[in-house]
Amino acid sequence: MAPGLIDPPQATPASSFAKASVGPKEAFIGGPQVFNKIAEEQGTEKQPAAAHPKYLPLWDPDTKYPPLEPFTHYEHGKDADPSFPELLRGATSVSELTPSTGSEVHGIQLSALTKEGKDQLALFVAQRKVVAFRDQNLADLPIQEALDFGSYFGRLHIHPTSGAPKGYPEVHLVHRGADDNTAMDLLKSRTNTVTWHSDVTYENQPPGTSFLYVLDTPAAGGDTLFANQVEAYNRLSPEFQKRLHGLRALHSGHEQAQNSKSRGSIVRREPVTSIHPLVRTHPATGEKAIYVNPQFTRYIIGYKQEESEYLLKFLYDHIALGQDFQTRVKWAPRTVVVWDNRVTAHSATLDWANGQRRHLARITPQAEAPTETPFNAHQQEFSESTKKLMNGNNGVTIQG
Repeated sequence: MAPGLIDPPQATPASSFAKASVGPKEAFIGGPQVFNKIAEEQGTEKQPAAAHPKYLPLWDPDTKYPPLEPFTHYEHGKDADPSFPELLRGATSVSELTPSTGSEVHGIQLSALTKEGKDQLALFVAQRKVVAFRDQNLADLPIQEALDFGSYFGRLHIHPTSGAPKGYPEVHLVHRGADDNTAMDLLKSRTNTVTWHSDVTYENQPPGTSFLYVLDTPAAGGDTLFANQVEAYNRLSPEFQKRLHGLRALHSGHEQAQNSKSRGSIVRREPVTSIHPLVRTHPATGEKAIYVNPQFTRYIIGYKQEESEYLLKFLYDHIALGQDFQTRVKWAPRTVVVWDNRVTAHSATLDWANGQRRHLARITPQAEAPTETPFNAHQQEFSESTKKLMNGNNGVTIQG
């Protein structure tokens, strides 16, 4: 955690969580035990070869990484022109996925953005929470160039348990190979496959502006769901919001590491825990967001078990049931989704069982340690004023 803040425990034994509020078992995302290198490189009787073989995963059990060190994050969204002239110049369409959450952009190339355009991207994504950019070339670039682009937004995170392209551990791969339908095994013990989370919130400095780009995708299915945690916070009554402020929760990476080991996979860095506020403030927008998730949040500090579980369950249900502050991104070739992990939660949907490959790459810049600002019942929300500011710029209209 950043200097001057309360230091969270760094390696709390897993036994300490025996009575904690533990989230659902992590959705099975493949691994070395089901990876078929020949099928991925050459295809199968029913499925073609991987479109981007340079992004096929490697799980190296011998490579270990030391604990992450604190660093000073610079939030580029603070420098952005809120009219987005460099970002949206040349855009052929900018449309809203829903009024409160998510946009889709055509006609610009992320990899060609200027410094000013990148700053504006950080702010635009923080405001819209998730943005799908179509017809992008990020997957076609040399991997190091893609990483160089992502590193502008923060120190690149190396995931402790995922496979990665050979030589590029900073790329987190979401990979389900040809003819692999093991994901459906999850439905033997659960009624659905939705697992809401923000990425690696157990880190002292979790991710901010994040990038996920498609390499292969099923013809239908495998969409990604996003929930707007700012709007989830805004929907609560002022008295309830006030009660959440000042509360802190423990987030744990131990269960993810143990799940990886139990599947015969790797743990590249020892698991940690961190303590974060239940409500965090975005440094560029000033918006407040609920910051808990059933994947990694374990319990509220200072609460008894039943109290913690009761409040966390309310917040998890509130987020999951808030279809009117959620959006859904349908993957298509050459799509890059940019979202702000600080103010959203997301979940894959494992709803296809035809053996088609689903292969995506994530670049995950870390951001600041979560902080909160004092409760303000009259805080100004991002709303029509920003939409009006966006409309009329560069001849692009934000459509509903």
